[in-house]
Amino acid sequence: MGEGMRSESVKVDDIDLKLLTLLKSNSRMSYARLADELGLSESAVRKRIGRLRKLGIIKRFTIDYTLPHEVRAIILVKTTPPTPVPEVARKVAEIDGVDVAYEVTGEIDIVAVATKSDISGINDIIDQIRNVEGVVSSNTMIILNDWVKVGLSVK
Repeated sequence: MGEGMRSESVKVDDIDLKLLTLLKSNSRMSYARLADELGLSESAVRKRIGRLRKLGIIKRFTIDYTLPHEVRAIILVKTTPPTPVPEVARKVAEIDGVDVAYEVTGEIDIVAVATKSDISGINDIIDQIRNVEGVVSSNTMIILNDWVKVGLSVK
């Protein structure tokens, strides 16, 4: 579970899941629109969002954008003991230009997504990741296009 979440305190119902789905598709959706989509009052929606934030389920509200000529990359990272994977992932996530770092299962330990204005910037990020204690190797893929699901409705 993510930082700040305790499994014994997390109770998410179907309405919470629908709310999260709506916010994932458009984090700027108004409370009035969310209330209408969910069949709740605006105050009930506000309380649910507040609770989900307090539990650490909603970590942040953000936008997903693409600028012309920016370069995005997926960087696959392998680690080696004795440095724990969560410690390496936290250090990778703190590197300027890394948008997110995921701990994953399989042969790869960490998947990072990075954005910079040019290839040179991506190379700098790769060098910084390779210098993190515990990183044994990395493999980078440049993102050519993205296809995002739009227009979600939960009714």
